[in-house]
Amino acid sequence: MAFLIPPSALENQASSSLHSPPLRNNITPGDVGILKSTLLPSFGLYSSLSLATYIAAEATDRVELKNWLWPSAQVLNAWWTAIGQPMSKHGISFGTACGALSWTEKVLLSCVTLWGTRLFAWIACRSLSRGTDDARYDAVKKEPGFWKKAFLKIFLPEAAVLSVISLPFTVPFTMSETTVPIGDDVMNVVRALGVGLFSAGLAIEVMADTQLELHRQKRTDLCRHGFWGLVRHPNYLGDTLVHFSFALLNMAGRFNPVLILGPVANYLFLRFVGGDKETEASQEERYKSQDPYNYGQLQQWQREKNSFWPCLEDLVNPLALAVAACGFIGVGIEEGLRCAYDM
Repeated sequence: MAFLIPPSALENQASSSLHSPPLRNNITPGDVGILKSTLLPSFGLYSSLSLATYIAAEATDRVELKNWLWPSAQVLNAWWTAIGQPMSKHGISFGTACGALSWTEKVLLSCVTLWGTRLFAWIACRSLSRGTDDARYDAVKKEPGFWKKAFLKIFLPEAAVLSVISLPFTVPFTMSETTVPIGDDVMNVVRALGVGLFSAGLAIEVMADTQLELHRQKRTDLCRHGFWGLVRHPNYLGDTLVHFSFALLNMAGRFNPVLILGPVANYLFLRFVGGDKETEASQEERYKSQDPYNYGQLQQWQREKNSFWPCLEDLVNPLALAVAACGFIGVGIEEGLRCAYDM
């Protein structure tokens, strides 16, 4: 017995297939499959890279090689999830995979790439010019059997943290729906806010790192001018803003509340684990025994300036205005590129 399908049903089915992204996993915003589609693959990638980095770090006695991995692994994961995975799964070309991305997704992938490549180049150049391991790791390497425990104690946990931090640029490329259906005008505004925040954060990172490097070329005391005169760790502040911009950009595309865990995890790590806390603990230990002058400077600096967030009066500082200008410039560049892309 034959069953006839009404023409209207066929049209609805065809319309649905035309509007659903063909290169996505069938993961909806509330689907627990996010664990399987993003966190586990990310952890698999990061743990494999961490193992290779650990082997190289032990062979060279330089723990700082894990810092090289931090930005480069995130960029690699973003490109694999957005481009490599669809190419492998669907047998399509690089150009087709790129063409399947929406404009917002292309902006997100570009921002991740720009941030990670810049940070990797900075870390690698600083490491090569120094020629020795980062002083922050000198103390831990003196612990008995350090290298036997380092992979499970340091490298693997950071791979797990990276898996969470990467959510804003892994989940969007695997989801097939969005929880924030907004109009084009609102979407453009939200994307502009994300690009502005990214540009401002990246500007802080670049200018703070440049100021620190110029200071170290001439002096051996603490750098407490420029951005370093506003907060004690402006580079970490810039990095935090950049990662929050990734989550914000998702609100102009495929957004899931779980994405917020990414920038929050990055902030907590930088603030209380491997960034601010680790850096100042190392400085206090070294300066107290080796450099009383810098130790006194550090104590005074800690009393006078916040670690991460500037005081309200510092927001009218010329440097803060310069950062805001960089944000507007970034938005202008993105808007110009989008108009050219749409033509």
